[in-house]
Amino acid sequence: MVGISVFERDGIYQVYVQAMEEDGVGDLYAKYQELKNKLEKEGLFDAAHKEKIPMLPKEIGVLTSQTGAVIRDIINVSTRRNPNVHIRLLPVPVQGEGAAEKIVKGIEFMNKNKLADVLILARGGGSLEDLWPFNEECVAYSIYNSEIPIISAVGHETDFTIADFVADLRAPTPSAAAELAVPDIYEVKQKIIDYKSRLRMALLKKLEVMRLRYEKCMRSVVFREPTRRINDEYIKVDAYIKQLENLIKTKYEKEKAKYAEVVAKLDAYSPLKTLARGYSITEKDGKIIKSVNQLKKDDIVEIRLTDGCKKSQIIE
Repeated sequence: MVGISVFERDGIYQVYVQAMEEDGVGDLYAKYQELKNKLEKEGLFDAAHKEKIPMLPKEIGVLTSQTGAVIRDIINVSTRRNPNVHIRLLPVPVQGEGAAEKIVKGIEFMNKNKLADVLILARGGGSLEDLWPFNEECVAYSIYNSEIPIISAVGHETDFTIADFVADLRAPTPSAAAELAVPDIYEVKQKIIDYKSRLRMALLKKLEVMRLRYEKCMRSVVFREPTRRINDEYIKVDAYIKQLENLIKTKYEKEKAKYAEVVAKLDAYSPLKTLARGYSITEKDGKIIKSVNQLKKDDIVEIRLTDGCKKSQIIE
């Protein structure tokens, strides 16, 4: 409360202040630091408690606003890196009163129904007040107790929230979170090819070393029966050569089979492949509809086709 009075004769103004508040973040920042220190002492930030992000996740769960650039960026980056990955969005408010409780329920719902291999908790940048739901104690414990690994991508690169410290992995932006969650399938294929080539070269080098040893042995052998000794050594080396050749062939076939298996799995899990044949996926409230008994008149459903989604209403 502020009051002002004027001393007319001298033209002097007097300001009466009844209450003052610290400028800037003030009490809110102090509350943030207090909770951060408390949770750190309790071990919620310890690396020992953090889960590893799966190498080839099939289902990516996203908790963020249903509209806006965040979800578009995550979808674009994820599908570019692996067209077979499935994005499952659970819309939650990311700021304002009650947002923290909705985020907690979203994390618990995804865990209870095992709807994803990894979760991305994301929103765009903003002030400390805007990001405050991600600094709530209930959200921190929910992330800590999640069985599904969680990547936190809240705010911009310079923004840090309590959720970032508790999460299994922190990403500077939502797009970066998608890159961390979804490996580039083309890079994976190239690595398999490189490993196969390196293995082949290593085995050939080993074979060459064995041949050099054989030649050295042949030059240094001086016995009463040199022909017999040489023949014996030749047979041994020949056996080693055949053994190495069989090893190269067996290892090559195994790696080739593994590669084919990975490619087949990726192709088999692709929902886009099924949709492209004319099928569609019908969802209600984020759940896939498998029976007409799950629907009633006037229900609003979402129909996912190969080139997009449409909302529909059940008439009969």
